Amino acid sequence: MARPKKEKELKRRHNIMLRLNETEYAIISENAKLANLPVAEYARKSLMNKRISIKYEVVADVPELKKLIGEFGKIGSNLNQIARHFNTGGIHSQEMRKAINQCIVEIYEMKFIVLKMAGDFHGNSETHSK
Repeated sequence: MARPKKEKELKRRHNIMLRLNETEYAIISENAKLANLPVAEYARKSLMNKRISIKYEVVADVPELKKLIGEFGKIGSNLNQIARHFNTGGIHSQEMRKAINQCIVEIYEMKFIVLKMAGDFHGNSETHSK
């Protein structure tokens, strides 16, 4: 199946010839790559003063984060066991209610820890946008 034709108003029929030196082209092509755009689209947006957002992927290999991910898995497993218990007609006991409340407390404690750690890693988002 062929690609649908663009409407006449959307077709780009005019060309602009632009000469760049090696440095200028390297800068533009690198910025286009960071913005995950083709060079022509990046240049078009730049000329039209449209917002170009460049997304940076930050990879943090922190032992504390790995520990938290493991803890989230354990809590998720506990919650699945509780859900299975209730879904199979299990009785609501004081022990079960205590386990549920303990899971909720642990989740909120880890949420606080993660937010505190995220504060250490995050930067100003305006710094990274063009």
